[in-house]
Amino acid sequence: MSIREEIERMERETLSEFATCSVNSRGREREEEPCDIRPVFQRDRDRILHCKAFRRLKNKTQVFLIPRGDHYRTRLSHTLEVSQNARTIAKALRMNEDLVEAIALGHDLGHAPFGHAGEHVLNELCEDGFHHNEQSVRVVEKLEKDGKGLNLSWEVRDGIRNHQMATMPHTLEGKIVRLSDKIAYIHHDIDDAMRAHLLTEDDLPTELKKTLGFTTKARLNTLVHSIISSSMDKDDIVMSDEVQGAMIELRQFMYQNVYSNPAAKGEETKARAMIRQLFYFYTQNVDLLPEKYRRMREAGEKDERVVSDYIAGMTDQYAVIKFSEHFVPQPWAGEEV
Repeated sequence: MSIREEIERMERETLSEFATCSVNSRGREREEEPCDIRPVFQRDRDRILHCKAFRRLKNKTQVFLIPRGDHYRTRLSHTLEVSQNARTIAKALRMNEDLVEAIALGHDLGHAPFGHAGEHVLNELCEDGFHHNEQSVRVVEKLEKDGKGLNLSWEVRDGIRNHQMATMPHTLEGKIVRLSDKIAYIHHDIDDAMRAHLLTEDDLPTELKKTLGFTTKARLNTLVHSIISSSMDKDDIVMSDEVQGAMIELRQFMYQNVYSNPAAKGEETKARAMIRQLFYFYTQNVDLLPEKYRRMREAGEKDERVVSDYIAGMTDQYAVIKFSEHFVPQPWAGEEV
């Protein structure tokens, strides 16, 4: 018996009856020889961790555009916090931690530069629309590994596609990540807003704090415990009505006081204009796209789609560099007289 088969046996014996065992995966789009050490979801986790799109997350905005400080969350640190919250919940509920971690690490790979501001501009400009969850799936299916994709399992791709509140994953592990994403960003966005002096603890509604807790640590603890206690031995991942209602109200409070706050979003007008101009420029100069994207166009992809793919893959810094390259006059390198 191989190491992988031994791990799969332990999964069947120790995981919850509602968990997704590796041997029960619906498989990959392209069949592969199984690894002798790692089950399918562990392999997927490793592929995501080592891909280029994952590394670029460190230089993509979470909420605060180009903040002056080293401790504000980026898209990468957000992803890691989602993963840790999800693994804590999965371990307590005896779910498949490898599947949870793979979904969590891959859920935001398709985010455009400058956070949701970049996503909204591309959604306006691209005829077929642009949504970061669908783009994350596109990254792992078509864009990584020079167009070959990562060939991930169906369950991981399903969890990535359906991590937003408007949709629902087909596995309990995917549902764990879906809620962990919301918990993570509400928790760390409050922390970052306090760091930026946009909020104080006293600004948060007292009634919500009575339910969720009077510190950021206490609120995270309450949200995670609510999922665990409410979902134990159930074929679903849920929160208590009281805690879920308070979380929704806190999210609304954050939209009103932080996510639309000019101090946090003051530079978004510039970021949106940059993304818009880059989109127009590349749709009119497709020959300037990297070779990978030109090949996709030759294979039948629409210009708007390959341009959106290219821009969405940019980090904040790279988008600024390309904008400067195409729209800001550069010093003339002619010979001095």
